[in-house]
Amino acid sequence: MTRKNRIKNFLITGMFFLGLGGWMLHLRIHPLAMDKENFIPFIAGIISVFALPVLFYFRKTLAFAYITNGFLVIIGTIAMAGFSLEHFQGEPTLLNILLTSTLSDIIILWTNFIIGKAVFDLEYLRSEADPAPQGRFFRYPNMGWWWVHLFTVSAVFVLGKLLFK
Repeated sequence: MTRKNRIKNFLITGMFFLGLGGWMLHLRIHPLAMDKENFIPFIAGIISVFALPVLFYFRKTLAFAYITNGFLVIIGTIAMAGFSLEHFQGEPTLLNILLTSTLSDIIILWTNFIIGKAVFDLEYLRSEADPAPQGRFFRYPNMGWWWVHLFTVSAVFVLGKLLFK
């Protein structure tokens, strides 16, 4: 086993445990039996914990895993931020936002994205001496592509909330 494969295996294992911890935390806070809306995050958790680590392992399915992981993170971020805004209690102070909102859960979710990006970039790394990829910031697989999708899907979510109350 090469050092690159060993690092990849550790990252994928970390992705598995991070996803498992987040999924279990979500199941404890929002039990499946309590509300039918909890079924969608339940399925997203199964995909994140069991399917994505396997898909990230094989080069043929790596791009699909990268995109799926990214969109699960974007959708989860928007859903948790929306939930937090709808159910926020108390004064909107910095301390309350940091400690009583879903910000910590969103940070855990984005950590999963960063690990997936690291696996994706590691797989296409030819040598350590390669320069960082150059190109258009808003083109796939650059981070700008993800920011465009985060803001676009967020805008659609907000418009949907405003128009279909």
